[in-house]
Amino acid sequence: MEKDWDIVEVLRHARHDWLNRLQLIKGNLDLNRIDRAKEVIDEIIIETQHESKLSNLKMPLFASLLLKSNWENPSFKLEYEVLHDQKVDQINEELLTKWSSHLFTCLNETIEAFQENHLSVTIDPESKGIRFFFDFSGIIIKSEVLTEFLSKPFGLLDIVVKDLSESEFALEVYIPYQKSRKS
Repeated sequence: MEKDWDIVEVLRHARHDWLNRLQLIKGNLDLNRIDRAKEVIDEIIIETQHESKLSNLKMPLFASLLLKSNWENPSFKLEYEVLHDQKVDQINEELLTKWSSHLFTCLNETIEAFQENHLSVTIDPESKGIRFFFDFSGIIIKSEVLTEFLSKPFGLLDIVVKDLSESEFALEVYIPYQKSRKS
């Protein structure tokens, strides 16, 4: 069951994340590790730029899922990147968000907890739709469950499994725009 986040909870989690980052910077500065403190700042800047691009895609349901994923899915760390900062047409966002949420649930059930599990989502807007690349590295302990989930058709989503092993998988998911883009 998906948790319903209120604004106070979101701000509490965001504040906690920012405090952790500030403490990491301060700790590195206190240890005179200036280069590492600068690296952390650069990482924060890049992550914030990705958040901005994600928010600008005008896909609030999907953006919300990604933004709160690390708070809701402790078994894996999620990172995301939007390749192009451009206007996109409308997609069936509810379908994409529902499938992605199911993928995250399936991952939580099929990977070994408390390990270095990492999921990267790359978003590539194209002329007739949006392509999503899901790349996972970590420890998959129930690959048959994951394989079964990935083999099921899901509406208009075109899902292609590029690689699947006990330590990684790569997926490509394409969803067309609901109406054709004007040239």
